[in-house]
Amino acid sequence: MKTTERVCLAERASNIPLYLHAYAFHLNMRYERILPGDLLDIAHQHQLQGVKIHVEDGETQALQMLSDHQLFDFRKKAEDYGLDVNIETSASDKKTLDDAIRIAHATGASSVRFYPRYEGHLQDVMEKIALDIQYLSQFDDCGLTFTIEQHEDLKGEELVSLVKQSGMKNLSILFDFGNMINANEKPLDALKVMAPYITQVHVKDAKIIQDGAGWAHEACRSGHGDLPMEEMLKALLLLGEDKPQVISFGLEEEVDYFAPAFRFDDEGDNPWIPWRTASYTPLPDADKVDERLALEAEHAIEQIHYVRNICNKFINE
Repeated sequence: MKTTERVCLAERASNIPLYLHAYAFHLNMRYERILPGDLLDIAHQHQLQGVKIHVEDGETQALQMLSDHQLFDFRKKAEDYGLDVNIETSASDKKTLDDAIRIAHATGASSVRFYPRYEGHLQDVMEKIALDIQYLSQFDDCGLTFTIEQHEDLKGEELVSLVKQSGMKNLSILFDFGNMINANEKPLDALKVMAPYITQVHVKDAKIIQDGAGWAHEACRSGHGDLPMEEMLKALLLLGEDKPQVISFGLEEEVDYFAPAFRFDDEGDNPWIPWRTASYTPLPDADKVDERLALEAEHAIEQIHYVRNICNKFINE
């Protein structure tokens, strides 16, 4: 690495914008032990820059379920802490996007992340997504930025084509450390393809598991999986010439989350994309709930230290 690149890496690592992702507390939020406002407390306590929260995180107390007054209270708390808010949702249809944008405006959020979930042959799926993005384009100047996540079924080049064809100046890609595995791509290869369009990130580790002619992934504690986390962090921090291109790194420790293969070595040019539900981590047995929820919280905090330790390595090299 050249001296100028080392200096740039050290500077950006010392100012990395770390965000607490609600999925790091997915089970706690399923049981309503941790609620959206609590995430703000945790992020503030650990001196993070913001939170990434799904509209459904927190079940009956999720942002999607709150009144306008309650959403304003959430916004005020985030502002008092000086925290940025990123809203996330798990589809790309008109109704889903409208609701996410409503919540984003009400909470003072800066961005909305979405990903498509359609069944069908790839070409038909791509056409449906393109129509969804065409609808989204009317909000290009609404004060929000938008990210489409590479979420297990589409390859990097397919996502890039959707962003390029959209004509939107405020649409980019959210890069997840592990989701390319299920689309039959290697992490660093996928990062390279999407690099010019990545502005946000989900940080996690995973074990790579062969699944027929493709690959599944099982999320695990950071540093205990098969992903080149340090190399990806370095490459992402260095994106952008005059200023960092990636504006948020979401800490998404999702231990035990499993996703099967969706793309395969032997598929043709127009493969079938199967239907799938939104991301889901299996619930613990009833007699182990308290133990599992405590462990999840422990893992989430450990990931903050893990990523910061990598950044300290970059700073001190």
